[in-house]
Amino acid sequence: MSEIAKPILVIGSLNMDLVVRCEDLPQRGQTTMGSDFFTAAGGKGANQAVGAARLGAQVSMAGCVGRDAFGKTLVAGLRDAGIRTEDVALVARPTGTALITIDAAGANTIVVISGANMLCDAALVDKAIAGVGSPGILLLQHEIPAAANARAARVAREAGWYVMLNPAPARAIPVELLRLVDLLTPNETEAAAITGRAIYDRADALAAAKSLVAMGARSVVATLGGAGALYCDASRALHCPALAVETVDTTAAGDAYVGALAAALARGQSLEHGLAYAACAAGRAVSLLGAQPSLPTSADLAAFMERYPMPVVHELPG
Repeated sequence: MSEIAKPILVIGSLNMDLVVRCEDLPQRGQTTMGSDFFTAAGGKGANQAVGAARLGAQVSMAGCVGRDAFGKTLVAGLRDAGIRTEDVALVARPTGTALITIDAAGANTIVVISGANMLCDAALVDKAIAGVGSPGILLLQHEIPAAANARAARVAREAGWYVMLNPAPARAIPVELLRLVDLLTPNETEAAAITGRAIYDRADALAAAKSLVAMGARSVVATLGGAGALYCDASRALHCPALAVETVDTTAAGDAYVGALAAALARGQSLEHGLAYAACAAGRAVSLLGAQPSLPTSADLAAFMERYPMPVVHELPG
């Protein structure tokens, strides 16, 4: 393990989540009564930043929020987590929001209103990357403009950064961008959408991951919910099981996973350790309500792992 951890820079979205709990998710044209309502800090970028920071990583966040109460709350939350926020810009559009409905089984539907997130641009990207003292791990997602992601990946790779892209929500990824990505982290829906391959089981997911590597990504971690996660690069494939925990809310489970994996890699820990550690962080996250409220600290995760030990990562044939 490296004695000095690498910094993590997240360039991405910041949203305020407006969350409703109900027995069943409403169908088209149906009115359903909710049982609870609350707001929680969210946005895939901010979630991953908080997820990594709470696990001890040195994290900076870059993105855009509005000059409104939601924006102030989100930035204050990042600072409380120990995240550097000098590159979170205040802009003349409302802060991004997400409308989330969660049913009794923990499944959800999410509608994102991007707002200020769409003003993340090349100037902000360049400033954020230059503002970090040394190259580390760059985390990107799909809730800011595609041009900003492409700029960030190109500038970061040229400066010696390790680039992770969480392609959520799913959209087409140009081959030129894929070739700049060191680690792509889709879920099964996103992997299917990007590759055009249907995914029904683990073998399908592995085939999709291999296809993404063939398309240009240096490596892929495909998260499969209760079926765990698959890792694939040009020379090997691995499977990490998920933890068998009671699911309360799946919101931000993927963000907990990505943040924990980035934190482990930033510390110089092995990929296998990172996959298992991330599985524990995601397992802990789904056992609680909310996006950022469910993201564990190091102490939270250590206590959780006393009850749910780290899963064993296996190498897959061929």
